[in-house]
Amino acid sequence: MIRILKPSDIDAVMNIWLSSNIQAHSFIPREYWMKYFGQVKEMLPDATVYVYEDNGSVQGFIGLTKNYIEGIFVEESMRGKGIGTQLLNLAKQLCSSLTLQVYEKNQSALRFYFKEGFQIKKKQMDSETGQMDFTMEWSM
Repeated sequence: MIRILKPSDIDAVMNIWLSSNIQAHSFIPREYWMKYFGQVKEMLPDATVYVYEDNGSVQGFIGLTKNYIEGIFVEESMRGKGIGTQLLNLAKQLCSSLTLQVYEKNQSALRFYFKEGFQIKKKQMDSETGQMDFTMEWSM
């Protein structure tokens, strides 16, 4: 079931955020994600966040700010089961166009977004990480 974030979900969501970022971005030091953990947790209520919950457990989430996808994150053991697709499909229902950023080296995310109809619109250097990233867009 997909539903809006509740305050009681924040710890579970942040654990998924941290572990997913560390796992998906092995090319960025773990300390980078640890440094921003508190800031992201504080800003989480400012975004529109939908969680995927099954049997009372949050297994993934998507964060949106208007039509910008802040991120899609799925618990590692639940990846490949369609949760990310369901979360993205919800965003597609809510918005006629979507934009996001993804690191060039995050090949699994790039494959996912290409499969879902996103196109690269811009390539730039992330000044904080020194990594190349893409701005990708999808529209109906």
